Amino acid sequence: MTTRQDLISLVRLTRDSASLFVKDIGNGLLVVSHNTLALLGLAVVSVLLVFSSQAGLRHKLESSALGWLNARQEARAEAEGNTLLAAAEPDAVARATATDPKELSRQQAAIAHWLARRYSVAPEPISRLVQEAWAVGNRAKVEPTLILAIMAIESRFNPFAQSAVGAQGLMQVMTRVHDDKYEAFGGSLAAFDPVTNLRVGVQVLKECIQRGGSLEEGLRFYVGAANLPEDTGYTARVLAEHDLLKAVISGRAVSPSTVPALRQLRDAASAPSTGDDSAQIALLR
Repeated sequence: MTTRQDLISLVRLTRDSASLFVKDIGNGLLVVSHNTLALLGLAVVSVLLVFSSQAGLRHKLESSALGWLNARQEARAEAEGNTLLAAAEPDAVARATATDPKELSRQQAAIAHWLARRYSVAPEPISRLVQEAWAVGNRAKVEPTLILAIMAIESRFNPFAQSAVGAQGLMQVMTRVHDDKYEAFGGSLAAFDPVTNLRVGVQVLKECIQRGGSLEEGLRFYVGAANLPEDTGYTARVLAEHDLLKAVISGRAVSPSTVPALRQLRDAASAPSTGDDSAQIALLR
């Protein structure tokens, strides 16, 4: 009987010891977990404090993380055959020389749509040029329709046009002659920015008109024919285009198909001269 009681006591003691051991282990793990979480929380708080006080460090880390994510996305897109994602520029639209025609006044919109049809160009970039011609023309006291007429005759609204003697851009300004005027716009390469070329061209035109004493003589100076007996019809073509644009502003229905006389005038004026005048004008331009 005593032996049996001893065994029962031993079993009970062993069970209690095991229970106590497990409980101690559990309490120990709980304490360790609490301490670990406390240390982890303290570390997180410390890191947050560091980043909140170091804006540059935070920005650098954010940029690195964003760059890594973008690189992963671009690599995945290229693997799928999408080559545009890596070259994407969300701000590229800011470089576009374009304006919605709906943002123009009624007269300006009429001019923009008419020029777009006449010269087979998009109305949005033409609208931007019309808008700028009005703004610059009002400041320079030069009629906007005259500015647009010169662009039409000089380059047909090609901002990258270049003559044989180096006249460049929309208004065919001699860049090497007027390079000082481009300094305010970052240098002579700005000649191929449509808006800049327009602004410089208007300044050159204004100086030519002042020098010539009249619009007709100013146009002869502009084309480089002031000292020649003939300007190969340049002044007549510009003024004819100018008259057309003024007619469009007035609300008259003007279509290229209804002005054969102007087309004949242009064809005749554009024909090669048998004399030396055209060569002299080309040299001056």
